[in-house]
Amino acid sequence: MNKEKQAKKVSLAGILIAIAVVGSLFSFPILGSRSAPIQHLVNVLAVILLGPGYAFGIAFGASLLRNLLGWGTLLAFPGSMFGALLAGLFYRYSKQVSLAFVGEVLGTSIFGGLAAYLVAGWMGITDIALTAYIVPFFLSTIVGSILAVTLYRALDKRGIIQDLQ
Repeated sequence: MNKEKQAKKVSLAGILIAIAVVGSLFSFPILGSRSAPIQHLVNVLAVILLGPGYAFGIAFGASLLRNLLGWGTLLAFPGSMFGALLAGLFYRYSKQVSLAFVGEVLGTSIFGGLAAYLVAGWMGITDIALTAYIVPFFLSTIVGSILAVTLYRALDKRGIIQDLQ
């Protein structure tokens, strides 16, 4: 990959991290977790525009910054990274936006929700069920993923997606 293309990808990744971090200010509590749907919007768009590796890195970077700023908890890591990874894999092998959506929802709600249980235990939260984070993560990711697909379609209709890719 040439240096100019790489620089554009890294710049777009930085912008998406910033959107995810600032977007996390628009979060809401659900059953002990802070749901940030903008992170899931960013995950799906990152997968489509940059690929699974970048999407995973963006999810990690945004979670790290949210924690460093005191705007998130350690649950942000499994709550964002599993969805980005699964969405990326689904999209890479299908090239279908709808499967990126499905990967984000399944990765975040099921795998992220189960991993969050382990993280919560590490944080000293032990009085919760194994499946405690699946529902709140599902609600957050479904909202963010719907927003992502809606935004993607609007941008694609105007030819902006092609320009970004």
